[in-house]
Amino acid sequence: MKIKLLEITGKAREVILRYPMVLLMALLGSAGAICLYETNYSEPGFIAYSKFTMCSCLGISLMFALKMLSQRIGKSYILESAGIIFLVGFYFIFPDNNRDFTEVYQYIIIVTFLLSHLFVSFAAFLNRNKEPNFWQYNKNLFVNTVLTIIFTGVLTGGIELAVLAVDKLFDFKFSERIYLDLFFFMAISGSCLNFLIFNENGLPYLEKDSQYPVVLKFFTQFILIPLLLIYVIILYFYAFKILINWELPRGWVSYLVLAYSIVGILALLLVHPLKADHTKSWVKAFSRLFFYTIIPLVILLFVAIFTRILEYGYTEPRYFVLLLAVWLTGLVVYFVFNKKASIRFIPVSLFVAGTFSLVFPYLNAFSVAKRSQKTELIKILNNNHLLSQGKIDFNKKVSEQTINKITSQFVFLAERKEKDFLLNLISDAKIKNKLTEDFQQFYFWNINNSLKNAFVNVEKKPGTSDYKQIILESETDIMNIQDYQYMIRLQTYAKQFKEINGDTFTIDNQTKINGSDALRIILNSKEEIDFIPAIHKLFQKNTTAEGIAKLKEISVENNLGKYHIKIIFRDISKGKYSYSIHENFYYNDAVILIRENK
Repeated sequence: MKIKLLEITGKAREVILRYPMVLLMALLGSAGAICLYETNYSEPGFIAYSKFTMCSCLGISLMFALKMLSQRIGKSYILESAGIIFLVGFYFIFPDNNRDFTEVYQYIIIVTFLLSHLFVSFAAFLNRNKEPNFWQYNKNLFVNTVLTIIFTGVLTGGIELAVLAVDKLFDFKFSERIYLDLFFFMAISGSCLNFLIFNENGLPYLEKDSQYPVVLKFFTQFILIPLLLIYVIILYFYAFKILINWELPRGWVSYLVLAYSIVGILALLLVHPLKADHTKSWVKAFSRLFFYTIIPLVILLFVAIFTRILEYGYTEPRYFVLLLAVWLTGLVVYFVFNKKASIRFIPVSLFVAGTFSLVFPYLNAFSVAKRSQKTELIKILNNNHLLSQGKIDFNKKVSEQTINKITSQFVFLAERKEKDFLLNLISDAKIKNKLTEDFQQFYFWNINNSLKNAFVNVEKKPGTSDYKQIILESETDIMNIQDYQYMIRLQTYAKQFKEINGDTFTIDNQTKINGSDALRIILNSKEEIDFIPAIHKLFQKNTTAEGIAKLKEISVENNLGKYHIKIIFRDISKGKYSYSIHENFYYNDAVILIRENK
């Protein structure tokens, strides 16, 4: 037992000395995730913790890739310093408040994380002479990743159960947060340590020749390839259906084609060494035929994505789908016509395409999407004769469907900092001032409502509007908090846990009850109140023909145990689709006031 413990601690010590920056990033990521979970969405520190956690987790894969590169070429201090500079710069490209953190930044984060993992796959093989061990290196990374997931999952579950056992058997009364804190620590730092232990001394171990794993062969031959066969049969039948009926393909077919291509490429990479084995004829047949099977599907993919682009213009998701279609075309050409094709081309070319989509001037995803949607907005306005001397004429007759399209374009472009372009389309000072205020606060439903209310001659056709909405707006931003001892900002669509005088308040506006929205506050997991019925009464008392009512204060209140609770909203809307029996509530900038009853 003692020998085993010394062996484990010895390996852990070797890993810490060999990969200090990778482990530092993992520890920072764990700490950031724990702080992030314990911070409300509306609190100032939430975005700072989000950015810190994101950059730390990105640093895990980046520092590992740079470590592999330094084991090949040396210069570890220079490479790691460059990595830190990149992470610091990446932190500061994001805004410091929730309002400006739009979906554009989500695309940047997702693509950058994918690029960092792609970089791991080829960073140590930028030298062309290192091709023979490229597959062994990535195969070992893949196997170690699977082992890490299994080991970390079992270890995390075991530790969580041990803590639970101690808590229940010895009445320690641990806070519920300890379980999530442990999960974040094990999921980030624990998994990173396990992965590095499996990788032993790094590059020399990872690219060492070893026997082809039987499990990989079984997985590819009896799971991946049969899945591919199912995919390709479905897609080819669908292609024949399109030709017979002479109809345009549906949008979701793009994702099915991409799924088939990605799974196929994964299978191709997994069986790559078996191509040299003359007894594995199925591998040769699969490797030779796969890219030929993609050709008609890539054509289908181009037709599907251009159908959407020509009708609705570019958005970032459509741009990325088109970019992947171009990348697949490049793969087909490369592997079909190049007798000495290298599998290293796959991650390297995808890395180049992803980098292009983020940073290439004028042609990156965000620039293309903004220009395209500006053009689409002007096209909608011109086609409906709503422009007069370059300004929107809100007095002209317009359908609800057209207004919905216009508001959708406004929200899209407002999220992408094109407010000056949008305001330049409006001459009415009152409407412009209202939209300027909405842009500053950036509540998309406020932008929608302001634009819809601006059009005075709306053509309503029976049955065209399937969504009805009522809005309550506060006349002031000033809240009276007299006689209340505590204030909590209400986080939208989430669960919050707050402790006051030893009592735990669970605030839950995420869980639905019988399909309908709920706004529950639970005291010590025993007593609870759902404030939605009281909100319903507010709307019943203040329903107007215009759909908008101004109130001095929008609030609901009730007693919960020894406390009195009051919720104050800045604005709140209630909407329902005609085909649904459930109503949805939308609100922001709400606060919960709490006082102890005397």
